[in-house]
Amino acid sequence: MRRLALIATTAVLCAGLTGFAALERSGGASSPPPSDAVPGQSSDTGSGTGSGTGPGPDSGPDSGPQAAPLSVDAIVAKLQSTLRAQPNDASSWAQLGSEYVEQARLDVDPTLYPKSEAALRKSLALQPRHNTAALTGMAGLANARHQFAQARTWADKAISDDPYAWAPYGALNDALTQLGEDSAAQDAVQRMLDLHPSTASFTRASYTFELHGRTADAEQALRRALQDATTAADQAFCHHYLGELAFNTGKTREALREYRTALALDPTYTASLAGAARAEAALGRTDQAVADYRTAIDRVPQPQYVLEFGELLESLGRAPEARAQYGVLEAEQRLFAANGVVDDLNLGQYQADHGDADLAVKLLSAEWDRRHSVLVADALSWALHRAGRDGDALPLAEQANRLGWRDALLRYHRGVIEQSLGDDEAARTDLAGALAANPAFSPLYAPDARARLTALQKDQKEPAAQPPQGRRGQR
Repeated sequence: MRRLALIATTAVLCAGLTGFAALERSGGASSPPPSDAVPGQSSDTGSGTGSGTGPGPDSGPDSGPQAAPLSVDAIVAKLQSTLRAQPNDASSWAQLGSEYVEQARLDVDPTLYPKSEAALRKSLALQPRHNTAALTGMAGLANARHQFAQARTWADKAISDDPYAWAPYGALNDALTQLGEDSAAQDAVQRMLDLHPSTASFTRASYTFELHGRTADAEQALRRALQDATTAADQAFCHHYLGELAFNTGKTREALREYRTALALDPTYTASLAGAARAEAALGRTDQAVADYRTAIDRVPQPQYVLEFGELLESLGRAPEARAQYGVLEAEQRLFAANGVVDDLNLGQYQADHGDADLAVKLLSAEWDRRHSVLVADALSWALHRAGRDGDALPLAEQANRLGWRDALLRYHRGVIEQSLGDDEAARTDLAGALAANPAFSPLYAPDARARLTALQKDQKEPAAQPPQGRRGQR
């Protein structure tokens, strides 16, 4: 699965068994995430409720076990009405700022980010002290703009303001994950679990487990999140990420079932419609996949859906239609940049695969200077390969695999780089590992992985050519 960077989350556990410790002791597999998104993405990533303050799990006004959740648009309208009557309400300004971030995510409308920042700063101007909600909102906004170092700073301020507030730890976990500070990211999600074991915290824990290759633990954390989900929308959220985990581990039919379950619970959940399209394409149901991608993009033109659709069309030999999707993606990237989104990772990934490899190296080198996440290491290594610099690419490909993440695309990239450097044994291992992890990880690159592996295995079986023999007795 091609990933674009995205930012994203039972009852309270038995006494003394919270967080990772509870998951470890309750029968989950041992041995090793969150990512550019946690399902808590998502995807990117990506994947989820950035700061824990939007109308996703555990949030929104009038929320509670029996309350029907309001839509984000309704929440925004209600807050705007409140603020017309009470313009000095710092709390409502803080919530409005965070809701604008959520609205921007759902509608793919980065023009809402400046409005979010204005609302949050208004809240802080009205109440500069003891304003944890606004500080957390600023962290969530910075994460949405991919300004992860700033997000960490804002989250730290929120935690200093109230060490017992759980939402800032979610924003901190998201930022640290993207910065590649893996140990600190785990500490943040552990603290979030300790303070608030919930859908929001368990989904982030799941992503952390997945990044470290602990897929059984990741699934267990998602099922804990599902137990705690009290609304159809939150249950759909959990089923969606169970689908993502199943797809990423090669269980395509199971993934499709999870996506369809999510859609049955919440027919408006576009992420699961795009997920279903991805699974349908992997199962060879390309007509349905094309139709579902078109519907998903008509609803919400998320860059990840646009890129996936373009690559599917390209794999089907429909090059003009694919180029049209790539044009949409390029226009979206320009819009994001105009509204303060630092998106060199996504743009660099796109350029490496479909554009200018040297430009991809420039963009991704700048991103690597800012943060050392496994996603950036992978993207830069692949761009260097595309630019013909495999010797520089390999150390970064190894960095990308340092956590033990069982991601097929990462293994494929490293295998291709190793093959280009003449290390056929390592290439065979990694290409086989990519296909074992997910035989349908990409409509473009899974077939290439199979072709490369077949050729390498054939070369391995053929005996080495013998030197020509002269007459007997001659040397």
